[in-house]
Amino acid sequence: MKYQSEKRVTLQDIAKETGYSVNTVSRALRNKSDISPETIKSIRRVADRMGYSINQIASSLRSGRTHIFAVILGGMSNPFYGIMADTIQNAAREKGYSLIIMCSRDDAELELSLVEQAISRCVDGVLLFPTAKSQPTIARLKAARMPFVLMSRYLSENEADCVVCDEFHGAYLATQHLIESGRRRLAFISSNTVLYSTDLRLQGFQRACDDTGIPVTDQCVFISSRNIIDHDQMDSWYHLLAEKLKSLKASGFDGLFVFCDVEAWHVLSAMMKSGTLRRDDFGMVSFDNLEGSLSFPIPLCSIDCGFEEMARAGVKILRDRIHGDVQPPIKVVCPVKLVCRKSC
Repeated sequence: MKYQSEKRVTLQDIAKETGYSVNTVSRALRNKSDISPETIKSIRRVADRMGYSINQIASSLRSGRTHIFAVILGGMSNPFYGIMADTIQNAAREKGYSLIIMCSRDDAELELSLVEQAISRCVDGVLLFPTAKSQPTIARLKAARMPFVLMSRYLSENEADCVVCDEFHGAYLATQHLIESGRRRLAFISSNTVLYSTDLRLQGFQRACDDTGIPVTDQCVFISSRNIIDHDQMDSWYHLLAEKLKSLKASGFDGLFVFCDVEAWHVLSAMMKSGTLRRDDFGMVSFDNLEGSLSFPIPLCSIDCGFEEMARAGVKILRDRIHGDVQPPIKVVCPVKLVCRKSC
């Protein structure tokens, strides 16, 4: 029997081909226990030959759920988000969910538009990596009664479920590692201010310095304002960064805690482009441990932020909310650890 390629194979088509009722075919394809294994095997063989695939939309209409999460993150060009999306997909798949990946590019208006799309597509829930201006987005999710979890950062305490890593302790460990490696004049380097993370990492840096007797005069904080998505700014920012690093070296600074691995790679690139700075001019530790998932030719000491732990926690909370959990907002702080690769 020939089937037109442009026509989707239906349960009725399979019933006609096999001689079973539509109900029997439907139950067999869903492995219902009241259908014999032989019948299931026979019907599945025919369904596979005919190219049948389950109509998820129809299934969703029956169940009231799509088994799809929307993940709204900054941008896949940032390896942090790429690894995060990958680990969330693994965690979601284990629970029977698929993902729609959306990129806000840290633009609050675009983020709100993406949330509207997610709501209109009837996703079961949203994992949101918020921007500093995500209040309208959060308000819209609440108004739509859409289950959601804030990932990696949040705007205010007890506002919503959130999953973060221990930013303060991670920064403390990174700075302590530099000091234990013999570094005594330390700088905190960041290309911009990131919601939630920058303040806590800076606080951890300063506390570690204070606890080990590093005077304020031997601490430097350099936070520039580069838009990490606008690559047109790169050359001028590299020049600015190189000049700052030269100044730090001339003043006797010998250790750098860099906000994240991506920025540490930029710092190394700026040093190479400078023509005068060498990689071993500074001990360096950064944050995220991207090298735990990606290879990079220049090893970095880094704080492992716990990608898998964050992904599993976010998926679990979201799934529990979908299934009726109504307890007050949950905050999960995932543990961090230092990975030393001798860049200190």
